[in-house]
Amino acid sequence: MEELFKEFASKFPAYLVEEVKENLPPKVTKAQVKKILETVEENYIYAKVDAGESVGLVAAESIGEPGTQMTLNTFHFAGVAEMNVTVGLPRIIEILDARLTIKTPMMEVYLVPPYNKGKDIRSIAMKIKETKLFELASEFQIDIVESQIRVVLNMKKLEEIGLTSKDVSKVIAKGAKTSSVKNDGDDIIVKLNSKDEGLNEVYKLKEKIRVMYISGVKGVSQVLPVKRGEEFLIVTAGTNLKEMLNLDYVDPTRTTSNDIREMGKLLGVEAARSTVINEVFKVIENQGLNVDVRHIMLVADTMCNGGSVKGITRYGIVSEKSSVLARASFETPIKHIINAAVIGEEDLLNSVVENVMINQPVPTGTGLAKLKTKVID
Repeated sequence: MEELFKEFASKFPAYLVEEVKENLPPKVTKAQVKKILETVEENYIYAKVDAGESVGLVAAESIGEPGTQMTLNTFHFAGVAEMNVTVGLPRIIEILDARLTIKTPMMEVYLVPPYNKGKDIRSIAMKIKETKLFELASEFQIDIVESQIRVVLNMKKLEEIGLTSKDVSKVIAKGAKTSSVKNDGDDIIVKLNSKDEGLNEVYKLKEKIRVMYISGVKGVSQVLPVKRGEEFLIVTAGTNLKEMLNLDYVDPTRTTSNDIREMGKLLGVEAARSTVINEVFKVIENQGLNVDVRHIMLVADTMCNGGSVKGITRYGIVSEKSSVLARASFETPIKHIINAAVIGEEDLLNSVVENVMINQPVPTGTGLAKLKTKVID
């Protein structure tokens, strides 16, 4: 039986051979296995793209046409303030442009057992959320005479994230080095070291400590525990995948970010490619549209085939085109044409776009065939 699998291993991809192995019924003859493998090979050959097929044009048309029917709005998570998701055309544009900063960065944080079954889910969510001092304080009292600030802490909120007033005072002491910090019961007193400092300096210090980072994952502004199927996960507004993957209760094999650049930088170009496919497909599916995933895969391959993520912009993929007319057809045509004229650049009209522009048959399908004749006098 193994010889049979080895024979077909060169005829189609290894993962298909493995899939056939896994799904074979318990009692199967060698002749039946051969018949199954021949059927798989036949379907694999049928699924292949014909030579000269305009896969780029077909993909562009297949994504572009439904794209015109997309909405331009944002989706809001009910019950969570400031937690919006960019959807529709604006999201597609920022994915395909491979923007450095996206409008609504998010993470889907999967947890390890037993936390993925709901154990301590709320406290874990609160530990992940970036917490600043003003979120833990009930009040900031300024004493002008003593040049000091009294921070009245909300003890209930401190308990939620598992901190004490001493923990908070240590963090403040590290951040406000020009001041002395001490605990007064459940309150914290921050006093300027120099008595000569004016009222302005006290207010500046108050504003500084007010927004001081206390705990959680930096960049995660909101958290939302969600149940999918039988397990719980945490959806976040804001992303910091590197820090998130270091947490003990987080499953690093499934936790993802919707920021393509971050995924590429941290996990490599294959992860970035998968993120492009998943994110584009998610947007299209949410809009109720139907686009074959292979078209999206082609776009993702084009963006990532150089070993790093490049957007479909005049500075990314388009700038690498050899044809002057193809570059000029995208954006800033005059600039491209003038530059090409100055250096005497030649366009061999090998691709689709430039031939469409000058009304010639495109070199695809039957257009690939060239007839050469030898004239005999």
